[in-house]
Amino acid sequence: MTEEPEPIQMRDSRAEEVELISDPVLKAEAEARNGLRQYDLGMKMVQEAIERGGAYKLRLSHILSLQREALAGISQFAGNFRPGGVAISESKHEPVGAHLVPELVEGLCDYINEHWSEKTALHLAAYIMWRLNWIHPFADGNGRTSRILSYMVMCIKLGYLLPGEPTIPDLIVRNRNPYFDALDAADAACTEGRLDVSKMEELLEAFLAKQLTSAFQQAGGRASAPAETSG
Repeated sequence: MTEEPEPIQMRDSRAEEVELISDPVLKAEAEARNGLRQYDLGMKMVQEAIERGGAYKLRLSHILSLQREALAGISQFAGNFRPGGVAISESKHEPVGAHLVPELVEGLCDYINEHWSEKTALHLAAYIMWRLNWIHPFADGNGRTSRILSYMVMCIKLGYLLPGEPTIPDLIVRNRNPYFDALDAADAACTEGRLDVSKMEELLEAFLAKQLTSAFQQAGGRASAPAETSG
């Protein structure tokens, strides 16, 4: 007998607001368009940061701009922090009160900026992925924004746009359960007063390897390279 595939978890966060698009088909189309615009903005930020050189500084404005692209025309709170509470379906985590959001997001930026030199790209990306989801600063689009911001910071830290497709954000969407497990593990550590995003680092490491392997294969590379010859 073959084992049945593990059910895919779906988590969704919603705050009370008036829907700007009620038709589910039109909303899905808008989300798809916005997803492309958000990705393009993220990669533009990567290129600009690399061209400037020096240590990168993550700003509140970067995060808000990325979220604005994801929710433009869909949410009345696009580009703004949530004004009230928010609940996450299928998750034990209870996001903080809205009054704490600005300070906590500033703290996220401070952590990245203060540890930019000594921490690895995988750690910084993993921290962003978890912490932004933990704060859940937006009425909607938290996951999308955390994934593109995490990927963006990884690219900037490495100093180049990562080749290969699907990209890490796409791989996460296609493999949600390990992603949620990594978030839960970091949440549990936080509850104990510890910072531990190692499971998220491991997940990003695996997805980074897949993305780079795809670039190698797209270039015509084979699974095993030929042995070196002398002479």
